[in-house]
Amino acid sequence: MKRQQGSRRESSASGADASDCDVPISAELKRTMRALRTLSAGNRTLLRANDESGLLYEMCRVIVEEGGYRVATVGYAERDERKTISLKACVGIDPAVLQALPLTWAESGIGQWAVATAIRTGEPSVGRHLLTEPAYASIRDSAEKAGYAAATALPLRVDGEIIGALSILAADPEAFDDAEMKLLGELADDLGYGIANLRTRVKHREAEKTIERMAFYDTLTGLPNRVSLRERLNDTIANARHDFRPLALLVIKMGQFQEVNETLGYAEGDSFLRAVALRLAPFGDDVRLVARVGEDEFAALLPGAGSDKACEVAQQMLKVLREPVELSNFAVDARPSVGIALFPGHGTDAVALLRRANVAAGQARHVAVGHAIYTGHPDRELGHRLALMGELRRAIANDELRLYCQPKVHFGSGHTCGAEALVRWQHPKLGMLATGEFIQLAEHAGLITPLTQWVLEEAFRQAYAWAEAGVNQPMSVNLSAHDLRDPQLVDRIKGLFSTWGTPPELIQFELTESVLMEEPASALEILCRLKALGVTLFVDDYGTGYSSLSYLQRLPVDSLKIDQSFVANMLKSDDSAIIVHSTIDLGHNLGLEIVAEGVEDEAVWQRLASLGCDTAQGYFISRPIPAAQFPGWEAQSRWHARC
Repeated sequence: MKRQQGSRRESSASGADASDCDVPISAELKRTMRALRTLSAGNRTLLRANDESGLLYEMCRVIVEEGGYRVATVGYAERDERKTISLKACVGIDPAVLQALPLTWAESGIGQWAVATAIRTGEPSVGRHLLTEPAYASIRDSAEKAGYAAATALPLRVDGEIIGALSILAADPEAFDDAEMKLLGELADDLGYGIANLRTRVKHREAEKTIERMAFYDTLTGLPNRVSLRERLNDTIANARHDFRPLALLVIKMGQFQEVNETLGYAEGDSFLRAVALRLAPFGDDVRLVARVGEDEFAALLPGAGSDKACEVAQQMLKVLREPVELSNFAVDARPSVGIALFPGHGTDAVALLRRANVAAGQARHVAVGHAIYTGHPDRELGHRLALMGELRRAIANDELRLYCQPKVHFGSGHTCGAEALVRWQHPKLGMLATGEFIQLAEHAGLITPLTQWVLEEAFRQAYAWAEAGVNQPMSVNLSAHDLRDPQLVDRIKGLFSTWGTPPELIQFELTESVLMEEPASALEILCRLKALGVTLFVDDYGTGYSSLSYLQRLPVDSLKIDQSFVANMLKSDDSAIIVHSTIDLGHNLGLEIVAEGVEDEAVWQRLASLGCDTAQGYFISRPIPAAQFPGWEAQSRWHARC
C-alpha cells in the first residue's frame, strides 16, 4: 500500500520526544504525548477552518504529519440499503485503495472493522494486532507493507446524530490505550463540533441570501417587488432631476384577479399572476424595471419618457395583457388597466409618483382605451395633508389619541404573556384612525417625539393600572429611528420609571431591524443604555433589515420578532418557511426568545408550534383592543376557551 509523500513516520515522531532526555520514556507515555500533540494541532486546524471538506482533510493531515500516526481517514455513514461508508478525507494511504473496498457499517464482513463498529454503536472502537487479527485478513498484506498494526475509530456526532467516524492507524500493535483514547476522543468531539459549526454557518449564509432575495423580489413571479422599485425609482428620479429629464411610472392593475381567486382558488390565482408577469417581461427594451407592487398590481419604470412615450408603452402592454389567460380549465380575461404618473409634473418623489400612478390606474378602468394619465390635484392633496398635520398636533395636546394593545400568547402554556402598545387617533370627523394612517404625517410634521412621549406616558400609566388590577403582564412600546436620535429619550424613560414605580420587567421596547441598521453604532449605544434599566428588548420585523450575524450577537436584546410578511406566507412559500425556521433556530442558538407576529390562522399557529416558536401575536389570537380592556381579555375571549 502506497503512503503519501511528506507524512512523518511514527518511529521518527515518537523518538523525537525523547531525543533530548536521558531518562527513558515508557511506550505508554510516548503514546499519550503523541495524542496530546495531535489534539493541539487539531484545535489549531478547527480555528482556521472555512469549509467542511477542507476541515476534514486538514484534520487528517495534522494527525499524520504533526501527530505522527500512519494513516487518518474520515468516513461518513450513508443511510442507504447497503449502509455504505463514504470516504470524505484520507491522508497516509492512497484513497483508491480504500475506495476499492466495499466499505460498510453493516454487521458482516468489513462491517466488523473498527470504523463500522464505531458508527453502529456510537462508541470508540479499537483494533490491535491487525497483522494477526482474523477480521482484518483482507488488508493484512497492505498493512504489513505500509507499516501499521493497530487501528481506532471514533464516532463523529453532529446535533446528537452519528454522521460517521474518524479512523486512525498506528504502527505500534499495542497503540490506543485508555489514556491515548481519552485524548483522541476529545479530538473527535472537537471535530464533530467543528463540522456542526461550519454547517450552521452555511445555513445562515443561505438564509441571509434568501432574506435578501425576498426583500427585493416577489417570490411568486420572480419580479422585483415594491421595495426594489422604490429604491430604483428614487435613483432614477435623482438622475432625472440632475439631467433635467422626465420619467414615467406606469401601474398596471389586473381587474379580474380577485374574481379568479374567489371562483377558482388561490392556486389558479397564482398561475394567473405568473402568466401576467411573463407577458410583461419582454418590455425590457423600453422599460428599465417591471415590478410586482401589490396583490394584483404591477409597475413599470420608463426613464426619459414623457406622456406620449408612456401612453405608447401602455397601449402595447394592454394589447398583450388583453389576450385571455389560459388556466387549468378556463381562459380568463385579465381586464387590465394602466395608470401613468410623470416626473416632475405629478410628483418629485417615489411615494408620490407611485400613489398617483395607482390612482390613475383606477381612473383608467372607466375609459375605453384602458389607460389614463393622472388627473388629480396635487395642491389640494398637499393641502389636505398639511391640515391633518396641524390636527395631529392638536390631537396630541387635546388627548384625542387612544392607547390600544395586541395580546401575545405563549405557545407552551397557551396563556397571555404580554401585549404590544399601539396608538389610535380618535379624529373628530374621520373617526378612529390606525397608526399607519398618521404615523408618516407625524414624521413629516416633526411630531414623532411628542407622539412617542404620549405613548410612553400612557403605557406606564396603563401598566400601573394593570398591576393595581392584579395583572402583572409586560407592555412593549415601539421606538422609531427618530426616537433613537432623541438625546433625552433614556432620561425621560428613567423619569417615568421613577414616577410610577414600575418594575422594569413590566415595560419592554421594540425596535425594528431596519431602524437598528440605519445607524448601527448609535443604535447599539442606546440599546445598551436601555438595557441598563433592566428592561426586555425586542428586534422587531426581523428579516427585513439585513443585520449581520456578528452585529446581532453584539446587541443586548432578548427576543426576535419575525416579520409578519414571512409568517403570513410560510405555508404558501418555501422561502418564507425557510426564513421562519432559520430565524427560530438562529434565535434559540443565540439564547433569544422568538415571537411570530401576524399569526392569522390555526394552521400557521400549529406550524410555528412544531418549529419551537416561543410566542405568537396576530389576529388569530386577538385584534388590537383598548388597553384598559386587557386585564379581562383572556378570561372573556374565545382564546380562553381554546386554552
